[in-house]
Amino acid sequence: MIGEHDSRFRLILRQSKKNPMNFSVILGVSSPGSNQLFRLLRYNGKGHHHINRIEEESFYDFHIHLATERYQDLGMDEDAYAETSDRFDDIDTALECMLEDGNFVVPDDLQLSLFRGRMK
Repeated sequence: MIGEHDSRFRLILRQSKKNPMNFSVILGVSSPGSNQLFRLLRYNGKGHHHINRIEEESFYDFHIHLATERYQDLGMDEDAYAETSDRFDDIDTALECMLEDGNFVVPDDLQLSLFRGRMK
């Protein structure tokens, strides 16, 4: 996907074969001429603990990473902050949430079921 000023957006899905709860659905962007991906949103499964260092909170749950200026100002990765979510419980529903939250325009004839067979 190409955005304004030729920014390139990527939607990346990954899932562990050993642990299906260890998955990510990632929306990233790269500036023109750069091969660096900036992760805007990342929907993670319940496969690891996450710690929000500023808030000193830790959780083991489904969660959404959000790029925040506050964390970047402290030199942390763009997706260092996350919030728990009960809106998804597997990679399929995480993808649906990402499409909704990211305001994706999904063509009527797109069959998401084609992706689902590959993710499991």
